[in-house]
Amino acid sequence: MFVPGQRWISTAEPELGLGTVLRVEGRSVQVLFAKAGVLRPYAVDSAPLVRAEFRAGQRVAGKGIAFLVERVETQDGLLVYRGEGRELHEGQLDDEQSVSQADDRLIGGRTDPVAQFELRVEALRRRAAARRSPTWGLSAARIGLVPHQLRVAGIAAARRPPRVLLADEVGLGKTIEAGMILARQLATGRAGRVLVLLPETLVYQWFVELLRRFNLSFSIYDEERCEALEQAGDARNPFEDEQLVIADFGFLEASPKRAQQLLDARWDLLVVDEAHHLEWTPAAASPRYALVERLAAGTPGVILLTATPEQLGRAGHFARLRLLDPQRYHDLDAYLAEAERFQALSPVADRLLAGEPLDDAQRTLLQQAFAGDAALLARLADAAKPENARELLAALIDRHGTGRAMFRNRRAGTGGFPRRVPVWEAVDPAPDEGARQALLAEFHADVQQPPPALQPDYADDPRLAALVALLERHPQDKFLLICRSQAKVLALEEALRTRTGAGIARFHEGLGIVQRDRNAAWFAQPDGARLLLCSEIGSEGRNFQFAHRLVLWDLPPDPDLLEQRIGRLDRIGQAHDIAIHILAVPDSAQHVLARWYDEGVDAFRASPADGRELLRRFGPTLAKLAEEHARGPDGRDQELDVLLAETRAAHEEMAALIREGRDHLLELAASRDPHADALGDAFRREDDDPARDAFVQRLLEAFGIHAEELGGRVLLLDPQYLSTDALPGFADGPQAVTFDRAVALAREELPLLRLDHPTVLGALDLALSGEQGNAAFMVDDALPPRSALLQAVFLLECVVDRTLDAERFLPTQPVQVTIDTKLTERPDFQPSDVALRKAADRTLEVPRYRKFLAKLVPPMLEKAEAAAALRAQSAIAAALAEATEALDAELARLRALRAVNPSISEAEIAAVAGEREALLAALPQSRLRLDAVRFVVSADFLALR
Repeated sequence: MFVPGQRWISTAEPELGLGTVLRVEGRSVQVLFAKAGVLRPYAVDSAPLVRAEFRAGQRVAGKGIAFLVERVETQDGLLVYRGEGRELHEGQLDDEQSVSQADDRLIGGRTDPVAQFELRVEALRRRAAARRSPTWGLSAARIGLVPHQLRVAGIAAARRPPRVLLADEVGLGKTIEAGMILARQLATGRAGRVLVLLPETLVYQWFVELLRRFNLSFSIYDEERCEALEQAGDARNPFEDEQLVIADFGFLEASPKRAQQLLDARWDLLVVDEAHHLEWTPAAASPRYALVERLAAGTPGVILLTATPEQLGRAGHFARLRLLDPQRYHDLDAYLAEAERFQALSPVADRLLAGEPLDDAQRTLLQQAFAGDAALLARLADAAKPENARELLAALIDRHGTGRAMFRNRRAGTGGFPRRVPVWEAVDPAPDEGARQALLAEFHADVQQPPPALQPDYADDPRLAALVALLERHPQDKFLLICRSQAKVLALEEALRTRTGAGIARFHEGLGIVQRDRNAAWFAQPDGARLLLCSEIGSEGRNFQFAHRLVLWDLPPDPDLLEQRIGRLDRIGQAHDIAIHILAVPDSAQHVLARWYDEGVDAFRASPADGRELLRRFGPTLAKLAEEHARGPDGRDQELDVLLAETRAAHEEMAALIREGRDHLLELAASRDPHADALGDAFRREDDDPARDAFVQRLLEAFGIHAEELGGRVLLLDPQYLSTDALPGFADGPQAVTFDRAVALAREELPLLRLDHPTVLGALDLALSGEQGNAAFMVDDALPPRSALLQAVFLLECVVDRTLDAERFLPTQPVQVTIDTKLTERPDFQPSDVALRKAADRTLEVPRYRKFLAKLVPPMLEKAEAAAALRAQSAIAAALAEATEALDAELARLRALRAVNPSISEAEIAAVAGEREALLAALPQSRLRLDAVRFVVSADFLALR
């Protein structure tokens, strides 16, 4: 029974220290871990808590006193400790107490196998190293190590807090960047409550992306869910029931009550996709914009994902930037003037980057930009020198205001993309009027949103023969076919069943998540399906770059959606040219649309930044001509040629404006940030670690999980002998996994096992929060006669507010000390390999030796603790030095930037300064806690006893 005032310890987070029960309400209990600044709600029936009970003979501390407990009494459900003429009520205990039972277990002869002790110590070491890494929270994410994405994520995740606008060109992975930022914020404790706000059409895509790619389980909120939570009868805000929430704008717009509850719930991080649909002018704001504005004002971290400036215009981007920093971006005209000034400097930056000489006009621009800075003006006098050019370019980038808040990468700048090759397949004309009408009806359905119910029959469709011929021409290749609807997928499968022997897999919204994964995995296997038939859902976020042939059975009316389809294959790292096979019946509406994409927009060869604008201008005329052409092409070719020519001219004009108006300084800004390459470097160091992979297998085996090699770097984890239901990931039986990132990227149903994967993290927590392996006894034949040693493993912990992320400098880490019976430290001792191998075969009746253990262990342990304290001071000093150097450098850079860049706010500088002060005060208060002990003796030692 929980009683307010009692002290409890979190078995999942023992580093938090002693917690105090604040209140008990129904089936929940709230526990405050005051030292760490953490308030945790738990379910009474499943709380990972153990009572902090001390017994006679143990030392307790509180209220500035400490004594050995002589007796323990209970008063109103609370413990009272008495000894040495003093007393402490449990509520008066310090938050930091030594609560290990390892020494008691050893003295009492309740020991574990030596292998379990070894596994525990290795787990402690590996967890500490992993927790300190910049990749913590991202190691197990199914992401390719794409440099520009890692730079954006590394820079933004280091902000306090991140308030950024992601405006990469389509296909460069804005969703992945946002997912990396929020995953890192959650893993480091800087964020606990996250809200993702989206248009309704993107809710499922984001849910799957966050779950599959980042192992983050979000809850989708709608009116039905809110009503169900309210019916529970506790009058709570339904949005406070979950920490990670996805909601769509439409649901909130329909209910002002829900919108207000969302605002009242309070969040640590807000993510908004398709932010360019939030309409704003200096005179008015849309309801969606107003909602996001209120949320952004009360939420520390904000990530906005939006179209690029070329698609939106600078005024539109100002509307997004004022959500991030309304004080900095309060005047549209001032922002536009600043943007014009930096656009004019962009060609100057290009010349400095290329090492080319500057003309007089460019020198004048730089003199104006650096007015008052004598050192930079002196460098400008000889700008051709490489070191001067680098310094001038760096100064320009530092002065770029928007470069602090906005990230924009371009396909041309990132590189690594394959060439697109459109292939017009020979398709026979429609054989009769009935076939022409069927094609027109299909086109009508394709351009509607959502598409109406249509049951196509492709048995006699002219495109079918061309598709079969295509499959036969390339018998070794895989083909991805994406079409508008599930009904089309089913009709195509039915029509192809008797026409080809190629293996065919399906992927559509009518299948469950697991079945879609299985079908996609079959397509990914070298000997699996050759053709994957996808509805439009297959164009959302999936990676099929192991294939390089895309079949367009139909065409979407939106250029961005066409780009999404092509983007399943056209990805960084694709090893082949992308063949885009166009199946369009001559003189059909689809044929007109295909020609417009090909001859007007050039969408089959390049990624057009102006696709949406071209559709806005020419879409109505295109739809009219497509309809008329399909009903009878006579006399329509000339009108179509005029439309294609006008579209092409507009496309070329806008492309030129984009090139001339491109703000290269904005694209260069990320490269100057000191955090730009830290994440990529850490991934490269850690990704190939066979010893870690073997450790993970041993860790899971300790819980009865058997690993079986399936080939292709894939393992099957079989929970047949699983020893606990608390281990996550095996509710549905055996689980196929991989340790190989490339395999995980190719097969999205396979989890990528790293130490921060939920299954491995759960196993670590279970192993280290319990007693398993914390007391061991072994014989080492290599020891000199009559030898006995105590190996004590202490944990050095910094108990502090998690939002400070102290573990990047001082993670909870083991400090191992070995003491002999003469109370002398033996720093170089390691058990022999032979002793470790024989330990499993030796049968020792440890309880028989309780007397000499009771005599020897306490003084040896006391000496070990003193030695560990000295080592701990060295570790703390190193952490202090590292934290001081890193945070001082960051503060110095921010203050220097503040002098020339108004985007650096005093609040941001104050946040870093406050973090520095808190960390430098907390790190020296780190303390030791005994975690495990092992007694090692020579072969003759037991005979002497």
